[in-house]
Order: sequence, then structure tokens, then C-alpha cells
Amino acid sequence: MIHTSDYEIRDEARVRDVVRRNGWATLVSVADDGAPVASHLPVLLEDTPPGEPMSLLSHVGRPDEVLHALDSGRESLLIVQGPHGYVSPGWYAMTPAVPTWDYVAVHLWCTVELLDAEDTYAVLSDTVDRYESVMPEPVRLPDVAEYAHRIAPGAAGFRLRVARWQGKAKLSQDKPRAVVERVVAALGSDPHYAQPALAAEVRAELGRRPGTAP
Repeated sequence: MIHTSDYEIRDEARVRDVVRRNGWATLVSVADDGAPVASHLPVLLEDTPPGEPMSLLSHVGRPDEVLHALDSGRESLLIVQGPHGYVSPGWYAMTPAVPTWDYVAVHLWCTVELLDAEDTYAVLSDTVDRYESVMPEPVRLPDVAEYAHRIAPGAAGFRLRVARWQGKAKLSQDKPRAVVERVVAALGSDPHYAQPALAAEVRAELGRRPGTAP
């Protein structure tokens, strides 16, 4: 990612929060023939004790675990995209100005541990629970156990152990406070480019500026 110190996320707790809130990620690996391969998949952040490296759980449909050579011991890159969106210079009320794109993203370099059938099923169940928990009438795998057990062998579960990470939060840090406040307002209500989650991130970043009252 772009190397700009003003945009770096240095706090691992914030990285964990980005992963926890944005569970749809891109896994990039090097196949046995040397070609890069990518898959889009859901991820769950595991609860690890303080001081221990991050780890995540996920699954792919077979035979993607073979395509990714997940049992090779090679490192893979997991990309987690947080809120992002177009920022119009028309929101700035200042000139000269050009458009930009604000975003939050995390790159995690991981080693991969393939899981057995029982643990894979547990990952599938936990993933369903994670997203069904907010529904008025949640559907759990035990509710459809026969069907779930029949199709589960078509998935390969795995654990991602994070070796290192890089986080970026480009959130209009280069703009004066009054301009950023207008960007926040537009991201919350613009008829074409509203991104409420991104507006909340920009607002939070504004609150981190030196001299800002807690």
C-alpha cells in the first residue's frame, strides 16, 4: 500500500477492530506454478490472549485450497477492505482541489493451517452464527443439520496465523478541520456518494487530531 506515515495504523487493537467489523476479505497466494491466485472469502478473528499474534479462521470451496496450495507452508496475503468511498472536491468549498478516495485497509501476511472436517464444520457454524445473530429469526446450522452436514465436505476450513501486518487509514488527514467536517457531512448524506460507515471513520480520525478534546 501507499507508504505515507500520516495514514499508517500503528495500533494492533485498531487493526483487529477493522478485521472484526469487515469480515469479507481477499486471500492472495502463490500457486504451485508460481502464478498468483486470489479468492474472496469470509473471515473470523479469533480471540487470542494479549501479546499473542492475531489469528483468523476462514474457509474456501473445494478445490480452491489446492489452487492456493494452502498446505505448502508458503506465506499468503490476506487483504481486508474497510469502509471506503469517493470524496468530491465540490464538498471542500475551497480551491484549488481535486477528487480523492478515502479508505481503511489492512494487509495481513499469514501462514496457513488446514483444518480437519470437524473443525471445518465448526468454522462454518461460527460464520453462520456471526452473521445470523442480528436477524430477527436467526437460522443456525443445527436447524438445517442434515443439509449442512451433506454440503460441508465441499468446504475446506483453515486457520490464518498472522506473521506481520500493515494498516492504512486515508481519511482526509491533509485537510483543514472545517473541510473535513464538510466531508463528513457529505459522506453521511450525499445522494450519490454517501458512505455512512466511512463518514464515521473520518469523524473518528478528526477526533484523534492533537488538541481535540476527548
